[in-house]
Amino acid sequence: MSSTYKIAVFPGDGIGKEIVPQAVRVLRAIGARYDVKVDLQEALVGGSAIDEFGVPLPEESLRLALSSDAVLLGAVGGPKWEGLDYSVRPERALLGLREKLGLFANLRPAKLFSALVDASTLKQSVIEGIDIVVIRELTGGIYFGRPRGVEKIDGQERGINTEVYTTSEIERIACVAFEVARRRHRKVCSVDKANVLESSELWRRVVTAVHEDYQDIELSHMYVDNCSMQLIRNPRQFDVILTNNMFGDILSDEAAMLTGSIGMLPSASIGGDVGMYEPIHGSAPDIAGQDRANPIATILSVGMMFKYSFGLDIGYDDIESAVTRVLDRGYRTADIYSPGNKLVGTGEMTDVILHELA
Repeated sequence: MSSTYKIAVFPGDGIGKEIVPQAVRVLRAIGARYDVKVDLQEALVGGSAIDEFGVPLPEESLRLALSSDAVLLGAVGGPKWEGLDYSVRPERALLGLREKLGLFANLRPAKLFSALVDASTLKQSVIEGIDIVVIRELTGGIYFGRPRGVEKIDGQERGINTEVYTTSEIERIACVAFEVARRRHRKVCSVDKANVLESSELWRRVVTAVHEDYQDIELSHMYVDNCSMQLIRNPRQFDVILTNNMFGDILSDEAAMLTGSIGMLPSASIGGDVGMYEPIHGSAPDIAGQDRANPIATILSVGMMFKYSFGLDIGYDDIESAVTRVLDRGYRTADIYSPGNKLVGTGEMTDVILHELA
């Protein structure tokens, strides 16, 4: 019996406008294979929405997201809009979508494809075989806490941001981490700064309490500065890393670079009724419109959509296997290219992935 899913497509800015159409090609191919019908509806967010409507997240785009089964997002932002007030910059579209959709859990896998072991700046003996998932709390913490802003006191300015977490916010993200670990290697490392921050002290205490219901999972705790070091020193020790919004933002990018390129890694933001799927890289305006962008992260994000929104794990497996075979055959975009391989552009990389899927 076939299923039909409504998908909001937000290409965004920069290379988002190139990689999203390529990912849609793969989405349609996997959908056809498993009799999953998709109703794709496109709208503007980010800088392109600011240019058209004056705001990064127009009401029309938000309504589309709320009425969909999943959201596919490219990337937002660029130098063109950096002079705007923080409240109306392109990145506010991301924060708004996460908040309005209730997407409190961001899953960022960092898995090394064996063909790219030489693309990393770290030694093969350090990174070979890494397979990590960073689970980042997405709707709380310092990015949303109040008070915030810039105020003038005694003739000088003072910037304020507030780190705030409640028991329930920590409980729900901890449950996601333990459930994900059950499908992997049953290890969770919770990362905080409990020796300095009261919010982290609460985080550690609540995660430890939630762990009582997951005694089959090994739980460890680590300070964020030590974790950032251990990711470089011995990344294979990690399975699932659980952490707050700001620490997750930083650690997930660090974990990404272990794999050789930030252009390789997808993400899923879940927790509400509508999941959002996007590559973890930015809009890369310096290469936009040049057919140089790596589409693999966005294509793998489509795989995560099949896994987490459609309940079709095999869809992700098929896509990951096709990407693996393409890399094994030596196809490379510029960000992962090395001499002796075949340099291809955005469209051709998608072509060969689709050929492998077929």
